Amino acid sequence: MRTIEKSLRLVSYLRVSTEQQLDGYGLQVQAEAVASWASKHGHRIVQVCTDEGISGTADAVDREGLSCAISAIEAGESDGLLVARMDRLARALTTQEAILAHIWRHQGRVLTADQGEVLADDPDDPMRTFLRLVVGSAAQLDRSLIVKRLRDGRQAKAAAGGYTAGSPRYGWRAESGELVEDPVEQAVIARMVELKASGLSMNAIATALTAEGAPSKRGGIWRADAVARVLDPAARERARRRVEVARLRAAS
Repeated sequence: MRTIEKSLRLVSYLRVSTEQQLDGYGLQVQAEAVASWASKHGHRIVQVCTDEGISGTADAVDREGLSCAISAIEAGESDGLLVARMDRLARALTTQEAILAHIWRHQGRVLTADQGEVLADDPDDPMRTFLRLVVGSAAQLDRSLIVKRLRDGRQAKAAAGGYTAGSPRYGWRAESGELVEDPVEQAVIARMVELKASGLSMNAIATALTAEGAPSKRGGIWRADAVARVLDPAARERARRRVEVARLRAAS
């Protein structure tokens, strides 16, 4: 990340998607992230442009908010664009690159609250472009795999008769004399951990999981307290011990 040598006038761009915020990164969370970053680094947000319910794969011309942000840069009213993270600019790497190129062509700068400035291509430093593309590709793949894993899990469970009250339990169960955990549950737990690591609150995680259609403990919507219990290592260990005791008693 390059040290930014002066205070910049920035237009912040916020976006939530048509998929009901697959990652739970809502407008308020994004607004707080960009405002905090700008304040910390001595920059000024001169305009806020928002797209609500717009797919991250949509072209810039189809996004009123993004067009607004780019226009401010083209008119010289802003020194650059600030987003909470790159997937708010666009999820698809090809779209990201097209937007970056357009902004750089108009002498604008692109910054993210989680990584700092996205440096423009430099013919004397080809590794800069290569590394950006690698990171972007990895992020796009990771997100696609998460979507596929949750979709496959829902389809598999539906084929087996669907979820019933009290299932999935998000805990251990005895099967063939061993303690096992449902792979669908594990996929959802892994998603929880990822969302928590990104800084989301329990409420935001619950909202994201419900929007994704991730099966909850009792088959309904996710609540913050349920997420907290699932993520609590001590609670999961207590559940494992209870099932182990029950398994041993049944076997005796």
